[in-house]
Amino acid sequence: MTMLQDKDTASGWTEPHATAVLVLQDGTVLEGFGIGAVGEATGEVCFNTAMTGYQEILTDPSYAGQIITFTFPHIGNVGTNEEDIESVNAASASGVRGAVMAASVTDPSNWRASRHLDAWLKARNIVGLTGIDTRALTALIREKGMPNAVIAHDPNGQFDIPALKAKAAALPSMDGLDLVPMVTSAQRFDWDETTWTLGEGYGKRAEAKHHVVALDYGVKRNILRLLARAGCKVTVLPATATADEVLALKPDGVFLSNGPGDPAATGEYAVPVIKKVLDEKIPTFGICLGHQMMSLAVGGKTKKMHQGHHGANHPVKDKTTGKVEITSMNHGFAVDPDSLPANAVETHVSLFDGSNCGIALTDRPAFSVQYHPEASPGPQDSHYLFDRFVKLIEENKAKAAH
Repeated sequence: MTMLQDKDTASGWTEPHATAVLVLQDGTVLEGFGIGAVGEATGEVCFNTAMTGYQEILTDPSYAGQIITFTFPHIGNVGTNEEDIESVNAASASGVRGAVMAASVTDPSNWRASRHLDAWLKARNIVGLTGIDTRALTALIREKGMPNAVIAHDPNGQFDIPALKAKAAALPSMDGLDLVPMVTSAQRFDWDETTWTLGEGYGKRAEAKHHVVALDYGVKRNILRLLARAGCKVTVLPATATADEVLALKPDGVFLSNGPGDPAATGEYAVPVIKKVLDEKIPTFGICLGHQMMSLAVGGKTKKMHQGHHGANHPVKDKTTGKVEITSMNHGFAVDPDSLPANAVETHVSLFDGSNCGIALTDRPAFSVQYHPEASPGPQDSHYLFDRFVKLIEENKAKAAH
């Protein structure tokens, strides 16, 4: 952490001076101490309530265009490593604009750590700020919604506050923004890595039973790992892939990934592809942005949320089984359940606010969920959904055989 300090020679007291600021769109200025990249970044401020997994959170492409406030005060104390990265291209930026933390980051204390969070943030060009009351900022977001902001880090503590206020006030709303192009893959690729185990690291898929085409709107690695672990050959296509390109691969199933931004904006080019896949009655599974766009494809609507859902402790009820699972979530838009057609049955619901968390189609082999069943970070209560997808593929194959 870089901190500029001036010494009061009269009293001998050393007074720290701010080396980073967060300037909200309403003109609120929060001062702290800089960490990570030097410079300015802009984005929508959200808060994440997870107590673990900050490295996975900061590399989740669904956070593109956002500044993350961590409500848990001690972030960075276990350092970073080369394994806990969720963006497919481990070397590239994942789209996160900034990170806001309460406590200063101590030296790493974990056997897996290879780098201090400060150095890691610098390498990924993420501007960070520590030393502010994140509880107060969270309360502000809860009351007023997720504001746009500018986060700035200058080791010398020199900031043009009026200019930063003007920049923050002029930022566009997340409503209407298609952010997928900054995080989707540039080209087609295959995936065979499976999940991590202690002492062995990540595994490799053995024989594949099914072929799944994953449309990448900002897919997380652990989603692809779980598909591979479930016995699927996984072919990943860019978000701009056409329906003909998807169908030419003759997939047994199609996966619609998570991603950032307004689903209606991305849906302008993605929804027609999804409609074609659904019309072909290919088993389809969607997560997060993929869930929202599947809902759009069958005639539903999405809406911007007041504060969004970001964390690893969100209770969701599976209405098909009656069970409650604790889930990881990261979304600022939601499907309006009242807009869903009769053939789209609500399967999951948030027990925090009653918002829609899943649908299944009655006339086609397709379902989707709003939350992140792959977690990373978070609980593993929802891994069963990958098995549910494979079962849907197997049932479809058996039906075709007859």
